[in-house]
Amino acid sequence: MDRLTGRRFAAVIFDLDGTLIDSHPAIARAWTSWLTEYEVIPDASANVNGMTSEAIIRLVLPEHRVVEGVARIEELEVLETEGIEALPGAREALDALPADRVAVATSGTRAVATARMEAAGLTPPAVVLTADDVAHGKPEPDLFLAAARALGVDPGECLVVEDAPAGVRAARAAGAGVLAVLTTSPADDLGADLMVPDLSHVAFSTDAGAVRVDILN
Repeated sequence: MDRLTGRRFAAVIFDLDGTLIDSHPAIARAWTSWLTEYEVIPDASANVNGMTSEAIIRLVLPEHRVVEGVARIEELEVLETEGIEALPGAREALDALPADRVAVATSGTRAVATARMEAAGLTPPAVVLTADDVAHGKPEPDLFLAAARALGVDPGECLVVEDAPAGVRAARAAGAGVLAVLTTSPADDLGADLMVPDLSHVAFSTDAGAVRVDILN
């Protein structure tokens, strides 16, 4: 499926974890520590990829412990940065786009996003939206709508780059086109307009102020 090649976009909005950076080992270590501390047995069948920490914690803790639990996982995730690295093509994708045409929108908090991008050696774009900036995280469209608003463009004219089902649903709800990288989820779970193994398989360019994406052989 390819409904993106040849289209022109006003801007590109990237997810962070699993899209621009490989943070899976660090995330696993942080959550393993958290689950042990809070004596929670995870549901192995639950697909929480792309959800905010608060949304995940609300599934397993009583309401009166949620604020405490969220603060603790943020602390652990900020500390756990060993091994985080940029995914193939991520740096090239960010560098190829004009500063006023690119944003990052992540379900993580600002502190976590900042720590992870620094660990991966990526320079954040001017517009970075996090769970701290919106009332509802993915799969609600708030993050992508806010990113488009910050860039001054129509969300329906944006391309969202995602790796998780919740993120794809959020992008769809925002009316954006969706490019998915198959770094964390199988293609059947995503249903994006275009799916590639990672960002090294596409090239971004600008033409008369608009952004286009092309598949690389």
